[in-house]
Formats: sequence, structure tokens, C-alpha cells
Amino acid sequence: MSNLKKNSLLPLLSMPVIRVMDVEEIKKNIPHREPFLFVNEIRILEEGKSCIGIYKITGEEGFFKGHFPQKPIMPGVLVLESIAQAFGGAMMSYVNTTGKGIPLFLGIENAKFRGMVAPGDTLQMPIQVIRLGKLSRICAQAYVNGNLCAEANLMFILGENLHV
Repeated sequence: MSNLKKNSLLPLLSMPVIRVMDVEEIKKNIPHREPFLFVNEIRILEEGKSCIGIYKITGEEGFFKGHFPQKPIMPGVLVLESIAQAFGGAMMSYVNTTGKGIPLFLGIENAKFRGMVAPGDTLQMPIQVIRLGKLSRICAQAYVNGNLCAEANLMFILGENLHV
């Protein structure tokens, strides 16, 4: 699956979950912290191959104050950031065995924004790994209530730990 096709990852949302990572376990794999942590839970479907990131939007997130005060919606780039954090949280323990690196965006291809994400929504982000290693590539989508909100192919590189 090298190119994203509409609804191609939707079936992942109903697949059996073999393991659930909570926010504390996620934080062991990525350096992100509140207020810039955009994933609450990760459901592992197949170790090192596929997962679903979950982010429950409370409406208290700081970006809603300016995007937009009368009709708050989550910025599309932060939806992609949520996907990236879900990938990093789920997969970095396979790639970063020394603990001396962090996943960094290398590229975004075929990004499309198809729907809005608002306070009270739960973002479900099915992720399919295409390549996993120092250079990683994924296909991912984001859904709210079964409706596609965003999709993209994302590339990452394992960068040097910034000691933050």
C-alpha cells in the first residue's frame, strides 16, 4: 500500500486490538508533553505494522482560543501532528533501541483535509507502516465518528536526541 486510497484504512478501526498503550507508556517513546501532546491512547493492531492513535479533544486545548473563537476547529496541521505522535509513540521502541534518538518529520505527501475536528470529538487515527527503520514511512488517516477528516503519507527519520 504505497499510495493512500480513500477509506483504505477504515477497516483497521474494527480490527482486534492486541495491546493498548496509555499516555504514560506513549511518553516513554516520544519527547512531547502537554500542552503539545496530541495522543491519549494507542491501540496496537499488529506489532511494528499497524496501530490506531486516539486523541480525545476536550475543547480546553490552547489552539482553540485563536482557531477560531466563534467556531473552534482543530488546525489540520495539528491533526497531522497527532498522527505523527501516534506513530512515534507506537513504533519508536522498535526503531530507537538505544534510546538516543527521536522521530522527526522528513516529509508529508498527498495530505488532504476532508472534515473538521471540533471540541468533544474523538480523533481515531489508523496507521499502516510501509517502512520501519531509521527512515520510516506510513500511510495514515484520521476519522471522527467514522467520517474521514484527514489523510497523508508521512516520512520520518530517527534524529539525534535533543535532550529536552
